[in-house]
Amino acid sequence: MKFLDLFSGVGGFRTGLEAAGHKCVGFIEFDKFARKSYQAIYDTKDEFTKNDIRTTKGSELPDAGIWCFGFPCQDISIAGRKKGFKGKRSSLFFEVIRLLQERIENQQTLPKYLLIENVKNLLSIDDGWAFARVQFALDKVGYDSEWTILQSSEVVPQNRERIYIIGRLRKECTSQIFPIQRQSKGFVKSRIKQIGNYCRTDSFNGNPQVGRVYDPTGIAPTLNTMQGGNRQPKILVKACLTPFREHKRQNGRRFKANNEPAFTVTASDLNGVLIATNSVAIRKLTPLECWRLQGFTDNQFYKAKNAGLSDSQLYKQAGNAVTTKVVEEIGKQLL
Repeated sequence: MKFLDLFSGVGGFRTGLEAAGHKCVGFIEFDKFARKSYQAIYDTKDEFTKNDIRTTKGSELPDAGIWCFGFPCQDISIAGRKKGFKGKRSSLFFEVIRLLQERIENQQTLPKYLLIENVKNLLSIDDGWAFARVQFALDKVGYDSEWTILQSSEVVPQNRERIYIIGRLRKECTSQIFPIQRQSKGFVKSRIKQIGNYCRTDSFNGNPQVGRVYDPTGIAPTLNTMQGGNRQPKILVKACLTPFREHKRQNGRRFKANNEPAFTVTASDLNGVLIATNSVAIRKLTPLECWRLQGFTDNQFYKAKNAGLSDSQLYKQAGNAVTTKVVEEIGKQLL
């Protein structure tokens, strides 16, 4: 089916749905940096696009069988201000409802499916009334809804529970999409292995997020926007050459065990580690690694990076993205 990518970010939905065999006909994204990455990664020539969903009219949207979107979660997430749909960001969900209502009034074709993703806390914020409003709104524009919680660690090594909602156009789409059955359990049997914390604060009961250090053999913690200072996940490593360079003539960043001699000191290379406490070396996950944890390819990452995106933006875009391989599994069901 053709699909429209709303609140597109860097295209997590697009990558997943295209891998399942669907075709994108347009996207809407407000953030200028996300748009820059999106247009670098995908061939968007001749596709419909708008910068702001609030100024978009339902009548101008191209026909599509699927509308997919992960509307902003800042007001819903447990890490946010928990304003629910009273917040300006998460209430943008109702802009999608407005677009659907306008198409109904103009007697235009409606998408057969709505594919929606958000944080798990959508189920419980406002004592469940926020989620009830989602269902009421979908019902009002003619969609029956079903939902499930999917764990990204089924398909990528990242702990990321998200709610996925399917809106099925009433009387036209009656088959249920969920539950999705997988033959293998992927990474889900693994677990997050925190081995320490180098910060001392009272936040998170004395276990602040910024200082958490993980064993690299476990699955990664949930990626967030990683904004606000040193919030990238950190793992235990050995001695490190050029920790800030992912690509060098020596085939990139390199590590050595503690009992091995150091690398040759040169005028340009940086030996050592990013952070060292009590003789333990740790480093941040790189932007590339964070994109991999969301299921993006290295080629996609470098297209965005080479378009001039900073590491700060690349981290943020990874944290805001939907896990592509989860969407791919849903996309196969929609076929």
